[in-house]
Amino acid sequence: MISPTSILSVFTFDSLLGGIALFLIFGLAGIVMMVLGYKLFDKFTPGDLHKEIFENKNVATALLAGSVIIGMALILAAAMGE
Repeated sequence: MISPTSILSVFTFDSLLGGIALFLIFGLAGIVMMVLGYKLFDKFTPGDLHKEIFENKNVATALLAGSVIIGMALILAAAMGE
């Protein structure tokens, strides 16, 4: 099994290929964490957010869900930044 450190050690931070690889790795990790965070938020709130937004056209629920996603994105950006 290939360890993540051996994959990252192939790329240097000064190379374009290394920058693109790190961008993809951190981007995918951020997207996965945001989807998991949204699913957890949906699980712990009463009702079904997806149904409320898309079937019932509830604008307030859509604004709440968007705010949660933006908040998670800000937290992840701060955690991944230097």
